[in-house]
Amino acid sequence: PRHATAAMTKPRFGMEVFKFSVYIAMPIIMVSVFVWEPENLEGIIKQCAYVVYPPEGPKPPSQDEMRKIIEANRKKRLD
Repeated sequence: PRHATAAMTKPRFGMEVFKFSVYIAMPIIMVSVFVWEPENLEGIIKQCAYVVYPPEGPKPPSQDEMRKIIEANRKKRLD
């Protein structure tokens, strides 16, 4: 029983070196892919565009136009 726990807790330096190298290499690879080929990043952004904004609607009236509308509504109510 004692040998089994010792084997399970023995450090595995090969695996740790591999995991560390992947941890260091992955950001470097991703930056190089997207910096040297910006089309890759644009393609991913277009492919994953999940936010679709509606077309721009009409602009709200300005203050002067709002005053004119309010005055016209007041005159209609008084008549």
